[in-house]
Amino acid sequence: MAAIDVTDQTFQVEVLDKSNEVPVVVDLWAEWCGPCKTLGPMIEKVVDETNGKVVLVKINVDENPGLNQAFQVQSIPAVFALKDGAVVDSFIGAVPEPTIRQFVDSLVPSETQAAVTELINAGDEASLRLALSTDPANEDAIVKLAELLVADGRRDDALALLGRIPESDRTRHVAALARVGDTPIDDDYDEQLTALLGQVKDDDVARQKFVDLLELMGPDDPRTGDYRRQLTAQLY
Repeated sequence: MAAIDVTDQTFQVEVLDKSNEVPVVVDLWAEWCGPCKTLGPMIEKVVDETNGKVVLVKINVDENPGLNQAFQVQSIPAVFALKDGAVVDSFIGAVPEPTIRQFVDSLVPSETQAAVTELINAGDEASLRLALSTDPANEDAIVKLAELLVADGRRDDALALLGRIPESDRTRHVAALARVGDTPIDDDYDEQLTALLGQVKDDDVARQKFVDLLELMGPDDPRTGDYRRQLTAQLY
């Protein structure tokens, strides 16, 4: 598979979004860079041997200054590996092929990891539980299964499951759904939040529900920031 030429405009789709599906190797280069011309074909060869399990993209730093700045590149060639939208490894300079192979091989999921991913993608409860029997702390499997349990009314089971992994933005949202319960879909939350505000200082349950409702509203709701300030004023 040929390397994909990426620009400032296509980076989101071709690199960040793509890295949620498969590891992406980013090769930053320029026409005037002699070592880049030595390194490039070796990277292409090694990535090609993964048969699509790793994707290679190339970025001309002279033509895409925004990406050059984003990666904080001091010299080229510079190579970065991304998974799930984040850089997980990198190296600078024209390294030998065995070093490239080790770099790329570390990105290729094992057969077990691939099987777990396939089960998670299936998305049904049986598949997700089977994935967790192999990888008990897999966040994707836990969050997806918790969502299913909440939808099925098994909210306590969902909360117990989420307790197996560290809290994150994803787990907080699902946990809020589990704790709040059957809030009508057209509820704008204002009435509930106003009623809870006077209780939050001395009532742990009321305080948790207030925070959960803000979580469900989300940061993009213009009221969320104001309600958070009112909560802080009540508590402190």
